[in-house]
Amino acid sequence: MRYSEFVVVFIFTLEYLTRLYKAKPRLGFVFSFYGIIDLLAILPFYLMLAVDLRALRLFRLLRLARLLKLTRYSNAIRRFSKALYTVKEELVVFSIASLIILFLASVGIYHFEHAAQPEVFTTIFDCLWWAAATLTTVGYGDIYPITLGGKLFTFLVLMVGLGMIAVPTGIIATALSSVRQSENK
Repeated sequence: MRYSEFVVVFIFTLEYLTRLYKAKPRLGFVFSFYGIIDLLAILPFYLMLAVDLRALRLFRLLRLARLLKLTRYSNAIRRFSKALYTVKEELVVFSIASLIILFLASVGIYHFEHAAQPEVFTTIFDCLWWAAATLTTVGYGDIYPITLGGKLFTFLVLMVGLGMIAVPTGIIATALSSVRQSENK
């Protein structure tokens, strides 16, 4: 594991030095976005070799900057970003509608279950946990309805929750398809 880190840092260092050597305004490259990302990708390794202070272990988190280097070469990430930008208004409207549905589900389950389980469904805001778990179809099982009305309402909320997952998936998939088609023309 340690040897693989040496190899990766060595390759990134060579790449950084080559880019620095080839850059016409060298200082421009050093302070550019990708220049800083490249430097942050290798800097923690060299800092750990030079200084053995326990407090500097926090710099190991900067190793995550290596992942940012991968985005430069990925057309898929660029297409995905473009697709999200294209449908941002639809996603905002859908998010607002989801929050409204979440609140209405909380009010509904409170109406059906508060009398039967006042210690579990105490307030509408306590019911938000149940609504979030049910709408996301996670259903932890720590809070569940016992009345017939509550069970039927839960079924309805689960069906709405399935749609809440499908709608943004369809919106984003359509946008990705559209971006890919526009690139192929």
